[in-house]
Amino acid sequence: MLTSTHNSRIQLARTLLRGSKERRLTGAFAAEGVRLVEEALRADWPFRFVLAAENLGERAQALVANLNAKQVETIMVADNLMHSISGTETSQGILAILEEQHLPMPKTLSMVLIPDQIRDPGNLGSLLRSAAAAGVQAVLLPPETADAFAPKVVRAGMGAHFRLPVLRFGWDEIRNAAQGLKVLLADMQASTPCWQADFRGPFALIVGGEAEGASPSAREMATSNVFIPMPGRSESLNAAAAGAILLFEAVRQRSMQSQ
Repeated sequence: MLTSTHNSRIQLARTLLRGSKERRLTGAFAAEGVRLVEEALRADWPFRFVLAAENLGERAQALVANLNAKQVETIMVADNLMHSISGTETSQGILAILEEQHLPMPKTLSMVLIPDQIRDPGNLGSLLRSAAAAGVQAVLLPPETADAFAPKVVRAGMGAHFRLPVLRFGWDEIRNAAQGLKVLLADMQASTPCWQADFRGPFALIVGGEAEGASPSAREMATSNVFIPMPGRSESLNAAAAGAILLFEAVRQRSMQSQ
C-alpha cells in the first residue's frame, strides 16, 4: 500500500491533475471517480494504472475487481493520501491514469461540433457530454479553447472522451475537415432563429465562448448564423446550454425527416 507523497505514481497523478503542459509531456491524463473509470474500462481505453483508496464503497470495490480481472494494475493507497491528491472535494477513492489518445474521425461527416474559444472547463466538458448524447461524430477544438483532457473537462464530460473523437486542430485543419459541410455559427446578433435553420443536411456547428464570442477565423468560416430565441429577460445562455439546445434541435429535425 502506498503511504508516501514521494512515490512516483503519486507524483505523476498530482502532475496530471495540475496542468496541460504536464499532460502533453507525459501523454497521459487522469480520470477520477467510479463512473469515469467504469466508462474507460468499458471503452477498452488504455490504462497506465489505477490508484484506489483503502476503504471503498461497494460499487468501487466491484470496479477494482473488474480492473484486476482485465489485468489493469491497481495500487492501493492510504485513505489520507488519496484524499490529499484528489481533484474533488468528496473523493470516491479511485483515480485512473490513462493514455491520452484520440478516437479516429469518421471519413464521412454529417454532424460536427466546433467549440471556439471556450475556456471554462466545465462548459467545455458539458458541451462534450451533450455532443456525445446528440450523436455528434467529431469535436474539433480550435486554438484558444480549453484543454479537453483537463480534470474538470473530463469530469463534466462524463465519459464523452471515451466515445467521441475530440481533436485539437488549427483553423486550416478545421476548414479541411469541414469541407462540404454547412457551417452554422451560434450568434445572438443573427437574423435566423434556430427553429428555422436547416440542420437536416451535413453541418458543423460553431459555439463561441461567453466572454469573447466566436473568433474572427470562426466567423470567416461560417456559412450562416443562427440564434436561440429567448422570450425571457436573460441576455444570453452559457455556451454549454446554447450548444445543447442547438444540437438537439438538429436531432429533432433529423428525427422528423426520417419519419
